[in-house]
Amino acid sequence: MEAVRRLGSEKPVVIFSKSNCCISHAIRMLLCSFGANPTVYELDQHPKGREIENALLALGCHPSVPAVFIGKLFVGGSNEVMSLNIQGKLKPLLIEAKAIWM
Repeated sequence: MEAVRRLGSEKPVVIFSKSNCCISHAIRMLLCSFGANPTVYELDQHPKGREIENALLALGCHPSVPAVFIGKLFVGGSNEVMSLNIQGKLKPLLIEAKAIWM
């Protein structure tokens, strides 16, 4: 679990994904549409992908991907990211994390 938190805090926006997950791709495109440049870890291509996926499940991320960290904080999965966007809270969160500039 510590490795997930460390990876999630290394950059302003981190997405744990799988290369064949269309929802992960959609969340990545949403974040990019704001001008963010997320760091993406494709668990199906990562040497410790299975361990990371188990840690994400332990964090409460069901399904395990996408799992999004913004500003070193675990935001959640696609539902949480979409909810933040609908509420108008995603952009301010990205600004606060210095993932985008306005």
